[in-house]
Amino acid sequence: MNIEEFRDYCLSLPNVTEKMPFTDLKDNYSKNVLCFYIGEKWFCYVNIEVFDRCCVKMNPEQAILLRNEYEGIRPAWHMNKKHWSDIYFNSDVPTPLLKDLVRQSYDLVKNSLPRKSLSL
Repeated sequence: MNIEEFRDYCLSLPNVTEKMPFTDLKDNYSKNVLCFYIGEKWFCYVNIEVFDRCCVKMNPEQAILLRNEYEGIRPAWHMNKKHWSDIYFNSDVPTPLLKDLVRQSYDLVKNSLPRKSLSL
């Protein structure tokens, strides 16, 4: 999967928008982070230059199980490690599982939003 395919998949989910909110930072990695949002909250982000991993929200129990099973799923860098995980591309994580985890992250964040904010 390349960045275009990944982006297309994320944007195919209902009511998803994208932004690059950190372009003013001095850190080159952060400058190139593309975030995918449902409502006003992000559910996934990826670096568009490096494209090494994506970060998604997970159920904490599921995160523990998946981190034990897959080398390519690790606690998220720079996020709450209980609820967020990094999924490394070109690792032992199969693409269908990666897409499923992105979708689950989308659902977790969407379900946490006030109903009113979903009438976009």
